[in-house]
Amino acid sequence: MSEAQFDENGLKKTPLYDYYLDKGLKITDFGGWGLPIQFTKIQEEHDAVREKVGIFDTSHMGEIVVKSGKENAFDWFNTIITNDTRKIKEDGKAQYTAIIRDDGGMLDDMIYYRVNKDELVATPNGANTDKIYEWLVDHNKDGAVEVVNETFDWGLIPVQGPNAEELVSRLTDADLASIEYYSYSPDQTLAGVDNVQISRTGYTGESGFELYIPYDDVLTVWNKLLEEGQDLGVTECALGARDTLRLEAGLPLYGNDFDESVNPVAGGVAFAVPKKKEVDYVGRDAIVAYREGDQVKETSRGFTVDGTKIPRQGMDVKNKDGEKIGVVTSATKSPTFGNPIGFIRLDRSYKPGDTVIIDVRGKDVEATLNKKDWLDNK
Repeated sequence: MSEAQFDENGLKKTPLYDYYLDKGLKITDFGGWGLPIQFTKIQEEHDAVREKVGIFDTSHMGEIVVKSGKENAFDWFNTIITNDTRKIKEDGKAQYTAIIRDDGGMLDDMIYYRVNKDELVATPNGANTDKIYEWLVDHNKDGAVEVVNETFDWGLIPVQGPNAEELVSRLTDADLASIEYYSYSPDQTLAGVDNVQISRTGYTGESGFELYIPYDDVLTVWNKLLEEGQDLGVTECALGARDTLRLEAGLPLYGNDFDESVNPVAGGVAFAVPKKKEVDYVGRDAIVAYREGDQVKETSRGFTVDGTKIPRQGMDVKNKDGEKIGVVTSATKSPTFGNPIGFIRLDRSYKPGDTVIIDVRGKDVEATLNKKDWLDNK
């Protein structure tokens, strides 16, 4: 396993860190990694993904390999995660899941990939990779499986937008059309680089791919994507646009919409916690108790504001009687629709279509709840 590289401020470097400095970009601390907020303007980068194609550096995301040992890797992993590994029966498939504490609090949400019947690759959020690796190692009693942190061996470039498939196809002979959503094709050659993993996943609400690339080859692939995609409107994108895109797509962000104080049912990803999973897993008793208990049950809803005042994370949400019923977890002015949108974690008795009140710096602002389905109505 390669080791992390750090800048003078102690921030971890992605393979494109020096490229950012050469372009004069401002580097910010994102979960301990040095990354830019924007290349040009967030609106321009956002629009490029919605209308043409954008490329991102998300090499801060983790890659943790679990291989069979005394136990099968998937049987063991099934005792760690909330979702059910038995649902993905074919090599090259992926699944979204949560990993939780004994009390149900979320350690992370992630996608993992089935390499073969004895190997999987989990991709925790960048700020959580060390925590998740240590959690897996701590629960690997008597060396039941092999757990390896390969995060610093890989870089990750998402290529997202209507022109993404055309752009990637110019750089590889891989059969992209055969890669279904939440699937990947391993060991491909792309832009002359071998051992590239091509995944049809993303965090933008648009079609596209995520390219897992050997660390030292990331800049080569990045430059080739820019060179080949000029006529397709390819645009370099950064954290700012990534956040507005994922929010419009109704996709949660760890650290905003849930954390270790929130269980995945309350956090809005109950679909990743199947009620009928027969295998016991860490935190299952807490989830069952929450679902069956008498306390107020929470969930995550989308909201839209018909106005100009933008709610922010942490602002209180009230009902029409002035009673607090929830909290804003993510919000922005939508670059696509032009008005404020976001997520609220609140009492699940409040349904899409209901009106709630958000306390925006002392002013009551009405918001309408929805299913986070903004892009369905674009």
